[in-house]
Amino acid sequence: MDTVINRKSNKKKYLAIAIFAIIVLGYGAFSMITKKRTFNVKKSEITIKTVEEDFFEDFMVFQARVEPMNSMLVNIVEGGSVQEIFVSNGDRVVQGQPLARLYNPNTELNYMQQETAIIEQINNLNKAKLDLRNQELNLAKDLVSIEHDFLDAKNLYDLNKKLFEQEILAKNEWEKTQENFRFQKERMNIIKQSVTKEKQANQIQIGQLNQSIGIMEKSLGILRTNKKNFLIVAPLSGRLSSFEPVLGQSYQQGQTLGKIDVMKGYKLLADVDEFYLSKVKQGQKGTVDFNSKQVEVVIAKVIPEIKSGRFQVELNFVSNENLDLQQGLSFAVRLTLSEKTKSVVLSKGSFNQDTSGKWIFVVNGNKAERRNIEIGRENPLYFEIISGLKPGEQVVTSSYKDYQEAEILNFE
Repeated sequence: MDTVINRKSNKKKYLAIAIFAIIVLGYGAFSMITKKRTFNVKKSEITIKTVEEDFFEDFMVFQARVEPMNSMLVNIVEGGSVQEIFVSNGDRVVQGQPLARLYNPNTELNYMQQETAIIEQINNLNKAKLDLRNQELNLAKDLVSIEHDFLDAKNLYDLNKKLFEQEILAKNEWEKTQENFRFQKERMNIIKQSVTKEKQANQIQIGQLNQSIGIMEKSLGILRTNKKNFLIVAPLSGRLSSFEPVLGQSYQQGQTLGKIDVMKGYKLLADVDEFYLSKVKQGQKGTVDFNSKQVEVVIAKVIPEIKSGRFQVELNFVSNENLDLQQGLSFAVRLTLSEKTKSVVLSKGSFNQDTSGKWIFVVNGNKAERRNIEIGRENPLYFEIISGLKPGEQVVTSSYKDYQEAEILNFE
């Protein structure tokens, strides 16, 4: 007879095993999730710095080059090809000294044609003025003749009047004498009025002609001066720089041929990163190292135009002492942006490039643990720590490039 097997106990056994397996797997998964990611590093390959409480000074350092205080460009007034060169780059020149001569045959011919045309116009205007003078002279001659006729008529009138009163002269003769005298008198008055008006009109025309002649002569003078612009001369005294003309090379009008530096005082010119544009102001002071001593400088001008991510700054030397400077020298300018304040500071390192200053590895025995921090201001030497670190703590400041995902660094 077959025996009936009871499977209830086996089911309970399998269920218990399944539950135990689930618990083990769950614990393993939980452990993997909650376990901090670690990374083993050699202590000799990292940089460890100590957090300090010290005076923080907001400053920046940038390179500046020495430039003359004043300079002037030598520009081409009349374009042409270089025919002669009289000086060399770097020479000291005086105002008005010839530097180079250009030649342009087309412009030269054009000047000659313009000069001929202007001279012809001046001659025509002088001829018109001479015609007016001759016209006045002819009128004056006519007036003299008319006045003479009037005097003859008046004398005859006075004589015939006496003769007529003495009944010696016939009446018809006397009437003719009266009529002739009246005619000559009215004729003279009319001619005088005409001559007066003609003189006034001529004076106006002559004035206008003289004005036109003056303008023409001024134009002629400018034209002749422009002809001299083919000779390039020094606009002021100083040292010639950036002067590199080549014989036969053509230059356009307005093109710069060189620069003259006035060797009376120097300034510093710097290209500064646009990040500092809002921080750099006119009047801020800084220092440079010159001959093993600190020389004070001050920002004279900020040129806010951004070119290739940089803007220009001009600085003047505060001291009036005669510094033995040379154009082209370069200095590291230390510019103070704020006064010193007591703060928690940390020496700068490469870690900031990988963390953007949001976290750092803090040393704890033979390991370093990841911690969130907040960084404030910075200068070329230090970061200002707002929160997350205390003075005396040690942190890893070298690059985090190989272990950005780690939460703990184990030192080997």
